[in-house]
Formats: sequence, structure tokens, C-alpha cells
Amino acid sequence: MRPTVDETIDRLGAARFREDPIAGRKYSRATSIISSAYKRHGAILQRALLERLKDCARLRVWTEDDFKLSHESLRQVRVAERLDSLLQAQLPYGDRERSVRVDILVFDEARHSINAYNVKRGNGSYDGGKRRIIHEELVRTQMLLSDYGRGIGLVSETSHAHIIFYYGLLSLPPPLAISGDDLDEHFQFPVREAIEFVNAYFVARLSALIEQED
Repeated sequence: MRPTVDETIDRLGAARFREDPIAGRKYSRATSIISSAYKRHGAILQRALLERLKDCARLRVWTEDDFKLSHESLRQVRVAERLDSLLQAQLPYGDRERSVRVDILVFDEARHSINAYNVKRGNGSYDGGKRRIIHEELVRTQMLLSDYGRGIGLVSETSHAHIIFYYGLLSLPPPLAISGDDLDEHFQFPVREAIEFVNAYFVARLSALIEQED
């Protein structure tokens, strides 16, 4: 993970910023770096979790940049009175109304399960409209997940889609949402310590960058 963090820091340091009239050059630069760091940190968390899960022998772990959400899944979420009522539904995978990225997919060979995860920092809240969009995408992903796995030769007994809010501010209710504090228990594999090791390195590099003379 060091190369990923180092590349992120290099990009933060190279970015141009606009000097604010009341902040001056030093604090304008620091504010710009920190603001950009917040946005990039989510990708670091996602990658750190992905790489740690690959260390578990019973798990197959990958990312899907082009997960197809079908027209039928859209129709069902639009007519449902409660989105959670659709979580037991399973739909055929392949039709494309649009596509989304799934940060982490995990097939557990011991549990015969396939799960999808998107990773957020979870240190702030979303407005109602954004929460609805996230909820709809998650439910649509879950409805299609079992058949997606079957199509790539992974037959599962259970399939679930989750969103991880690492720092614990959950914008959706459990079990759809998972806090970072619960990841070790959820995966039945220690991941939190490895992620925090990456976080500590990122914080150290970020602090050094902010203190560095421009």
C-alpha cells in the first residue's frame, strides 16, 4: 500500500490552489490539501481493505468496474413501497439500464456466499436524496448479485450487498450498512489493524506535506 499512499501524497502536493484573501498562502494551501485528502482517503480505505481480504485463504476477492443494473431492477425499486421488501428478490443478471462500480466483491468458499461492498469514509452525512440513491443502488445490486456470481462460475447459497461507513456515521441502517468497528466480526478475519496501519502512514505523510514549505 505504500506506493498507493505515496502516489496520492505526490498528487496532493502537485495540485494547484487558489489563494484566499483572508487565509493567505500558507493556510490556503493547507486547506486545499486537506480538502482533497478527504476525497482521496476513501479510495485508500477501499484499497487497504481489498488487499487485506486477499490475505484470507477462504476468500476470493475482486473489484467490478462495470456491474450492470437491469431495467427490471429499476422498475421494482420504483414501485416498491419499502426498498427493504426487495432484499429477498433475485433477478437475472446481464441486462443493462446502467452500470455501477462495486468496490469489493467477496466469494467465501467456506460459507458459499457472495457479497458486494462499497466503501465510504462515513465521517459525514448525506442528504435525503443522496441516501435514497445509495439505498436504491445497493438493493438493485443485491437483487442481481446471485446470478452475477453464477455467470462467472460461483454458485452461492446467500448473496448480500453492503455499504461500509468506516468511521461509523451510518447513512443507511444495518445490516445494509456496516461500521468499520464491526469489520473483523463481519468477515471473521482481522482486517481493521491492517487498515489502521495504512491510515497511520497516510496521516504521517499528509502531516509532513502540510508542514512542508511551499
